[in-house]
Amino acid sequence: MQDIETWRTSEKTIQKSQRYYAHFDYRTDITKSWNYISNPQNICKHGFYPFIHYIKDMSKYSAKKGGIKEKHRDICYASHIDRCIFQLYNFILNERYNEECDRLGIHDVAIAYRTNMNKQNNIDFAKRAIQFIRRSHDCYIMIGDFTKFFDNLNHAYLKKQWCQLLHADRLPPDHYAVFKNITRYSYFELTDLLEIHGLDDTPKGRRELNQKKRILSPQDLKKNACHIQKNKDYGIPQGSPMSGVLANLYMLEIDKSIHDFVTVYNGLYMRYSDDFIIVLPHVDEAAAVETLRKISDLFNSPSYPGLELQESKTQYYHFAENKIENCGAVISKNADCSNRNLNFLGFTFDGQSVSLRAKTVSKYYQRMRKKAKTIVKSGGYTKQGRHISKQNLYMKYSVRGSTGKPGNFLTYVNSAQTPARFGRNEQIGLISKRNMQKIRKFLKKDYI
Repeated sequence: MQDIETWRTSEKTIQKSQRYYAHFDYRTDITKSWNYISNPQNICKHGFYPFIHYIKDMSKYSAKKGGIKEKHRDICYASHIDRCIFQLYNFILNERYNEECDRLGIHDVAIAYRTNMNKQNNIDFAKRAIQFIRRSHDCYIMIGDFTKFFDNLNHAYLKKQWCQLLHADRLPPDHYAVFKNITRYSYFELTDLLEIHGLDDTPKGRRELNQKKRILSPQDLKKNACHIQKNKDYGIPQGSPMSGVLANLYMLEIDKSIHDFVTVYNGLYMRYSDDFIIVLPHVDEAAAVETLRKISDLFNSPSYPGLELQESKTQYYHFAENKIENCGAVISKNADCSNRNLNFLGFTFDGQSVSLRAKTVSKYYQRMRKKAKTIVKSGGYTKQGRHISKQNLYMKYSVRGSTGKPGNFLTYVNSAQTPARFGRNEQIGLISKRNMQKIRKFLKKDYI
C-alpha cells in the first residue's frame, strides 16, 4: 500500500495534475492546491465547476463494413482544481479497492486502471490469457463487452458499492460531495464556448481557446448559465481522473461472482474496463454451452443494474489441437461469428502463433500515411516558407525512433518481443520489417 505523501510528491502524480487546456478556473496542480484539497472540510463546501464536454470522433475504415465505421465517444474534462480533487479521491479509492481485491481473492481479475500491477501492461495481460489457453490444450473461450458501459452506470448501485468499500452505512460528507459531483454533474458544451468567443470548431479554434488563461470569468459563466446542462440519473463522465476506479468499484461484486463461478472449472476470468475474456478448460461442448449461457445470464442479472452484455459483439471460440474455431453459432444466435481468430488487448491468436491485431497495424499505417501525405502535399514547406523536416516522421513511425525516448509504436512492438514476454518466435515483429521502405513509398506517392 502506498502512503499518501509518497503518492502526492511523486513526479507522475504532479504531471498528471498539470493540464494545458483552459477552463473556468486558472491553471493549477496538486502541489499548489494541496493545502486546500487535502482538507475534507473544504471538499464538503467546494463549488465544483461544470465539466466541458465534447464528442470525440473515433470513426475508422472497416473493410468488413465496406466503408467508414462510425464511432463516437463523449468526453468530459474537469476544471483544474476539480481535477486535483478527483485525482486525490481516485488515489484514496484505488488503495481501498486494491485491498478489497486482495481480501476477496480477485487481485488478477480487473487489469485496467490499477495501481499495484507491478508495472505490467497490455502485453503482459494478453500473454497471460494466451498462455493459459495454450496450456489448457482444449478449452472454450468467451470474449465480450458491455453496451455503453460508462453511460449506463446506476448511481444508487455505485453509491452502495462506494459505501461498502469504505465499510460505512453512508458516505462521509467529503466523499458524498465528490460522489454527487461525479454523478449528477453539470457540463458546458465545448462548441458553445467556441461560439461565445467567436471561434470556429476547428483544431485552430480549439488551440486559440486553450491559449486563454481562463475560458470564462465567474461573472461571464453566470451570464451564460443557460448553456449549462445536467447529467441524467445514471452514467459517469468519461475523461475524469475517477472514471476508471469507479468502473472497477462498480464491477466489484460481479467480478467476484464470475471469478468464483469460473474457478470451479479451473478457468480464467480477466476484465479490462468493459472488455473481458473467460476461458473454460477441459469441458465438453454441452457443458461449455450451458456454462457460458449461465455466465451471460449472470452479467445481465438485475442484481447488477446498468450492465448489458452486447450479444452482437460477444464471441465464442473452441481451442483444440492448436486450432481456434469460432463456435458462436452453437452458443448464441446473436453471437459475433465473423472473427476466425481470437483478438484480445491488441493481439491476435490463431491457435498457433501470436501477432498484432490487424486493426492496430492498420491504424499505425494510416497515421504514418497521413503524416507523409501532409509533407508531400505541402511540397516540403510550410505556408511561412519553412522547410518541413522528415525527421519527425521517421522518429514517430520508423525504427529510428524506437530505441530512444520517448519512443514510438515500434518500441512497444520490440517490448512485446522480449524473452520475458512473447519472445521473437511469434509473428509480432513483422511490422518492423521493410518499415523504412514503407515510409519512403508513402513519401513518393502522388496524393493530388
